[in-house]
Amino acid sequence: MQYDALDTETQAGTRKKPMALDLTILVGTMTGTAQLVAQELELTLDDGEIRVRTAPMDGLDAGVFSGGGLFLICSSTYGQGDVPDNAKNLYESLQTARPDLSNVQYGVIALGDRTYAETFCNGGKRFDAILSELGARRIGEIMLHDASAGTMPEEVAVTWVAGWISLCRKEARLTA
Repeated sequence: MQYDALDTETQAGTRKKPMALDLTILVGTMTGTAQLVAQELELTLDDGEIRVRTAPMDGLDAGVFSGGGLFLICSSTYGQGDVPDNAKNLYESLQTARPDLSNVQYGVIALGDRTYAETFCNGGKRFDAILSELGARRIGEIMLHDASAGTMPEEVAVTWVAGWISLCRKEARLTA
């Protein structure tokens, strides 16, 4: 039997819609590019099957992860491979508070420029490293966007996120 990709089959053979995914997109940006990417993702994903909340990282700390859940980090890279200014408080809070994030699942969209080879996409990579270190579990591979490639990051992200959401749904079924 074939069903719509979003349908699941019960033991009785009837179809039911899966529970909606709740996704929080956390945005670290200096120039607004990561915010544009997050907004495009929210418009694409927020369809009733997925509830999306987008939040700039301004003023956030490690407490944003206290309830667990599914997160998508969307971060640019700044300076010498640093997280953006609006993300510094959150990043430093994770490093000092060191919370147990074993109830957190996440993905990463890292924005950078390959002409800065040694620090390419380091903003997103730094968040990946600290979240993983604190017990959070990344779903899928990090999306690395190269600003010098001539592609629009929001278009690349929309294509990437379809596969990522599929992985999240599989993960949700395995843990249900």
